[in-house]
Amino acid sequence: MTNFLYFVAKTTAYRILVVIVTVIITLILLGSSMDKILTDGIRYEAVNTAAQNEIQFKTPSQRQAYIDEQIDLKTKSLGLDEPWYSPQRFTNTLFKVITLDLGRSNFFTSDSGSPNVRDIIIEKVPKTVLLFTTSTVIVTVIGLYLGTYMAERKGSILDKGVSFAAVVSNSFAIFWVGMLMILLFSFTLDIFPARSTPLTSPSDPFYIIDLLYHMSLPLITLVLWSFAVSAYVVRYFVSRILDEDYIQAKRVMGIPKRKILYSHALRNSAPPILTGIVTALIASITGSFIVEAVFDWPGVGKLLYDSIVVMDVPLILASTYVFTLMYVITMLVIDLLYVYFDPRIKISS
Repeated sequence: MTNFLYFVAKTTAYRILVVIVTVIITLILLGSSMDKILTDGIRYEAVNTAAQNEIQFKTPSQRQAYIDEQIDLKTKSLGLDEPWYSPQRFTNTLFKVITLDLGRSNFFTSDSGSPNVRDIIIEKVPKTVLLFTTSTVIVTVIGLYLGTYMAERKGSILDKGVSFAAVVSNSFAIFWVGMLMILLFSFTLDIFPARSTPLTSPSDPFYIIDLLYHMSLPLITLVLWSFAVSAYVVRYFVSRILDEDYIQAKRVMGIPKRKILYSHALRNSAPPILTGIVTALIASITGSFIVEAVFDWPGVGKLLYDSIVVMDVPLILASTYVFTLMYVITMLVIDLLYVYFDPRIKISS
């Protein structure tokens, strides 16, 4: 038990370090342009404020003095009077990113109208998790049962068909498949909407139903694109276990075929299968900005895509941090589950 707790603590510390390093690299890459973008935003805000209070200024020089004063106050309050690479400001910015205290977005607002970065991110994360977690669960269930069934029937028509489908689906980019699905189901058959952004307000009692309806097409696309590969992976590992001597011995003992498949072969194949499933989940989440951009799904991926287009630095930093956090948490879970499913792994102290 002590070794396991030490393993959890060590793995968690390592994952936290990965998050911090990723945020630092992102800050370094954006540092050279971050000051200019933020300064331009401050100047734009000051000019707009002056325009709204134009009646208070008697001469143009008074108006310009007011603008300069507002720019100076805002610059100092945000710490922009120091270079981005100064230790104090860099550390302060790092802490703000980790706590999602990144102020206001220059171009986006939440559904409630808040330009606060934290509010926007908190609103988008559940939608990304909902779409990709749901698709992964469905694909995993199909893959486990279909792959195990195929492993016992190697060379059958079903086995060859699913294996062919896995090769085909793995050969096409998800965004291309998504565009074909939109063309077929939205424009040709007119079954699902082309845009996955719900039309109703979040305050509407039917918003959840509308959200799930708009999620149908990207969800179906992700499942169709992934299930064959998942089934093929399960089939590969389970078929290898079925060739082991101890499985043959269980068959000689008269243990039912179904129990051998699902209680022995599938369980002993769990570690590599789990790795494949979680890797697929990570790949789908980290690639979600492409899927969400194609379907216009209102998640973090679409937000990151849009924020890069307009160079909204606070949202780019926040979105990158959230994706890194998702990745790290998922990898931490797989480490713990790997130990649970394979007790042969020795946890070194």
